[in-house]
Amino acid sequence: MDERRFLECLEADYTRLREVAPDALDAPVPTCPGWTGDDLVRHVAEVYLHKAETMRRGAWPAPWPPSLPDSLTALDDAYRQLVGELTSRRPADPALTWYGPDQTVGFWLRRMAQETVIHRLDVELAASVPHDPIPADLADDGVDELLTCFLAYASAEYPDELGEHLSECDGRTVQIATEESGWQVQLGPTEVTVERGHFDAEAGVSGEAGAVLRWVWRRAGDGAVRLDGNRWVTGKLRTLLGVTTQ
Repeated sequence: MDERRFLECLEADYTRLREVAPDALDAPVPTCPGWTGDDLVRHVAEVYLHKAETMRRGAWPAPWPPSLPDSLTALDDAYRQLVGELTSRRPADPALTWYGPDQTVGFWLRRMAQETVIHRLDVELAASVPHDPIPADLADDGVDELLTCFLAYASAEYPDELGEHLSECDGRTVQIATEESGWQVQLGPTEVTVERGHFDAEAGVSGEAGAVLRWVWRRAGDGAVRLDGNRWVTGKLRTLLGVTTQ
């Protein structure tokens, strides 16, 4: 996906989130235990502001978080600031990120588009309204980002966070597949590795791209996708994804 497409998706999902949010502020968010819709909207506003400030300063903002007005007003202002910072820079421009291999504005452009689509789903769940479809290209990119930038990277850089769960793994593999893309995830005792493509594996997770994205982000249950092979392996992958994204 290119810069223009990420910005299109970011705008579409922000617009949908903002449309649904007023009806969800007092409701619990099923996928974010302990949060109401208001907590979630405030969280998204803080994330947007944090990334805008990071790009503006070239450093992590501190102290953090700032004092904010009501959540919807804060969200509107934060989105305006975020888009202003993203569009005033080129994707290849340097920017501080938490992902070592990519220290560019493009990382935050991708990350904020993916952050927004997932929390748009959360707000729709809280409001008890049907979720809008997720474009296949955005969903495929989101699966790739989660597997590569979150799960595999965390297992290599922060092994203590996953060590207890990885120690039970023995190198078995899961093939994740959408209509257009595939990934092999190998669950080793010390590290998770991810390779793009289609391979034989001990277990499989497949389906429409949006459904697979919702499954890997734990925004949908097993019934949303097709599970094949060893269910222990897919269950272990789902557990690791949950720990990685807490």
